[in-house]
Amino acid sequence: MQANAELHQSVLAKQKKRFGEEIARLQHAAELVKTVASRYDEYVSVKDLSDKINRALTAAKKDNDFIYHDRVPEVKDLEHIGKAALVKATVITPPISQKFTDLFEKMVPMAVQQSMSIYTQRKTETINRLVGTMREATNLCNGVLASLNLPAALEDLSGDSIPQSIAEKARSIVQLGGLQTIEQLIRDLPELLTRNREILDESLKMLDDEETTDNELRTKFNQRWNRTPSGDLYKPLRAEGANFRNILDKAVQADQVVKERYSTHCDMIALLCKPENELNAAIPSANPTKTLQGSEVVNVLRAQLAQLDEIKKERESLEGEVKAVTFDMSTTFLTALAQDGAINEEQLSLSQLDQLYGAYNQRVQTSLRMQEDLLGQVQTSHQEFSSLKQSNTETNQREEVLKKLASAHDSYVEISSNLREGTKFYNDLTEILLKFQNKCSDIVFARKTERDELLKELQQSIAREPSAPSFNVPAYQSTPAAPAAGPTPAPRTVFQPPQQAQQQPQAKPQPPARPPPPTVTPQAASTMPANAPATGPPSSNPPPVAPPTQAQGPPYPTYQGYPGYFQMPMGYNPYAAYGQYNMPNMPYMPYQGTPGQGGYPAAPPGGQPYPGYPQQPPQHQPYYPQQ
Repeated sequence: MQANAELHQSVLAKQKKRFGEEIARLQHAAELVKTVASRYDEYVSVKDLSDKINRALTAAKKDNDFIYHDRVPEVKDLEHIGKAALVKATVITPPISQKFTDLFEKMVPMAVQQSMSIYTQRKTETINRLVGTMREATNLCNGVLASLNLPAALEDLSGDSIPQSIAEKARSIVQLGGLQTIEQLIRDLPELLTRNREILDESLKMLDDEETTDNELRTKFNQRWNRTPSGDLYKPLRAEGANFRNILDKAVQADQVVKERYSTHCDMIALLCKPENELNAAIPSANPTKTLQGSEVVNVLRAQLAQLDEIKKERESLEGEVKAVTFDMSTTFLTALAQDGAINEEQLSLSQLDQLYGAYNQRVQTSLRMQEDLLGQVQTSHQEFSSLKQSNTETNQREEVLKKLASAHDSYVEISSNLREGTKFYNDLTEILLKFQNKCSDIVFARKTERDELLKELQQSIAREPSAPSFNVPAYQSTPAAPAAGPTPAPRTVFQPPQQAQQQPQAKPQPPARPPPPTVTPQAASTMPANAPATGPPSSNPPPVAPPTQAQGPPYPTYQGYPGYFQMPMGYNPYAAYGQYNMPNMPYMPYQGTPGQGGYPAAPPGGQPYPGYPQQPPQHQPYYPQQ
């Protein structure tokens, strides 16, 4: 990095005509690059930078030697490379963003928040009451004028042309979209209603399913299921869901009223949507009443109708002013809370609402009284006007059609407004129901997590409980016994000699001395015939005794051998009756076969005893005959 800085600084020195400084910096940069290459060549490649510095250094030396002859200063004499200001600090002027909103600006105490909520509700009710009163008065005025066929009756003095007011109403309906717009809005309402119902039903279904599961587990575990019942916990949510369902039911009824009204005026609205020539042909013609065109009654009616139009326009502007009124009651509530420690919301809200909307309420009442007076005057003038007109069947039919057309226009405007408000209502309600669904989903998920944890604890507690009450174990089962690898064998009888039975050694006895082997002459062994009968044994050996005909005791007796010697159970030996006598308490003696017998180890040479074993006397022959 320092070499790069020196390289860039040399370019700057060249631009300032400091050629000696340029060479000095390039030389220093070359030394730095060499240091990097010698120390960190394995990690950093500086070949390109080194070539670039060397080329610049060679060119700078050549130009300085031939042209400039500038002195090359020492590296220590060069000016230190300063720091470059890459950014500039600016003063922070809040708010930083134009769309910045302070999250804590509207934070108020809970009492103030609750009072604000009630005040907002009161304000909304006041606005709706004023607006609703003005709209009802306007609809009443339009209905009365339509029933009197005004102002069409004053314009239809020729009897064969379209009145100007009817023509204007027809053009306004076409501009608003005609029948297609109304029908499209009507078709959209059921879809919006179905969507809202599905969201509400799904939300309540989640609560029902969780409550059913909770009741089943409560029935199963009884007192162990000690958490709050879902039915008690979901009461606020169910009340809110019932309120939403009631709202949807009322909306369905309102939609049905609008559809019925549209069906009543559908034909006349369709007639107003037709071209002017078709509309003129559909209106019956009547005898002209041009004699009434300049009469005083007609002029009075026109003046009265103009005053009614002014009243209706004033109401439209007054409605906008009522909706635009705003006032922040939080300051008033905070002041009351700080002074009195409590908030009298009803008194403060009503006084403030009377102050804000009192003047508008008076203007609305004045407008209603003026309209009532004017309508009475219009009805009186219309009676005089009707008495002057020639009454016949054609005139009555034409007047009836014109009344229906005027009423159809007013109904179209009202139906269109109602349908748009209904569409907006359903869309806004969808957002509210989605929030309600998220609330239900969150609490159901939390209850499911709590249920799983409680089930886990119950399972562990059930597993730790004893399966049966404690009882006393018999005494003969209390002595622990060593585990056996296989089935327990039958008890064995141990035969002991009388001397050992009477005298049990207290300590480990020493083994007895081994008796010396008997001596046998080779001549006697070789001259004895093979089938000669055995002679009596020497005095040192006991006389032979025949083997017992039946085993005494259990099948696998144990024999007392040398102390410390453990014998394994002996298997069945078919030759036991023909070999050595298996007497109890006799030391183990291996079977001594005759010389030359097959299947046994070969005998030693004649005259030599078996090494390590006592020699049998020659006259003691085995019972098994030799082959």
